[in-house]
Amino acid sequence: NYGEIAIFSLSAALSSEAKEESKKPVVSFTAHDGPVYAMVSTERQLLSSGNGEVRAWNWSDIVKKGCKEAWSRRPPYRSSLEVPEINSLQLNPKDNSLLLAGGDCAVHAMDLESGAFTHEFRGHSDYVHCLALRDQSQECLSGSEDGTVRMWDLRTGAQVQLIEVHKYEECSRPQHGKWIRCLATDCDWMVCGGGPALSLWHLRSVTPTTVFPLPHCQQHVMFYQDLVLTAAGSSHKVDVFTNFSYRAFSLCFA
Repeated sequence: NYGEIAIFSLSAALSSEAKEESKKPVVSFTAHDGPVYAMVSTERQLLSSGNGEVRAWNWSDIVKKGCKEAWSRRPPYRSSLEVPEINSLQLNPKDNSLLLAGGDCAVHAMDLESGAFTHEFRGHSDYVHCLALRDQSQECLSGSEDGTVRMWDLRTGAQVQLIEVHKYEECSRPQHGKWIRCLATDCDWMVCGGGPALSLWHLRSVTPTTVFPLPHCQQHVMFYQDLVLTAAGSSHKVDVFTNFSYRAFSLCFA
């Protein structure tokens, strides 16, 4: 919320000789004037997003504690007065592009080599919360406050699928709303949640195959081998697990 990014050494924190000092940031720096909403990393750079823009930081500078901004990019918004938050970033290594989305209800594609914005995917009627990439088919999924998950063809910019998750009775939770907060994909499978219950979908048949019995609204979800991992809640800490039944320790700025 304060625009700061902290870098931790997991190898030091997980060492058998780790002390409390080992779990504190190696370096921290102010990246944005407002909140930091999302981060992704390439081999060379850390990318972070805030209100209206994406910034890049060279890892070589970060580890030397010389955190100077490498570049900053702002998508082509429809109004010069528009400063929507960018709260989802997704790297596409196949064409070295960055997908980003947020408060302007659109998904933007940026060429990381030139910095040019090459595509804009529009169709959502409300804030876009999350993105997921289908590597094998050059498609992207986006989840929105409008209650839909939309699939986009990254080559043509066309919308190829629309899933209104909240309209399926087994997923609907009207008391929490219809917004989609998190999603992930693995080949022909998708998992998503938010207002509707966290559910696993078969994308070819567009049907929910599993609805997970979790009462809360999930914030993050991912596939890991044959597991689905999810997180909920709000905290200033990052919990570190060395197995799935035991929290080893937590990391925080202080």
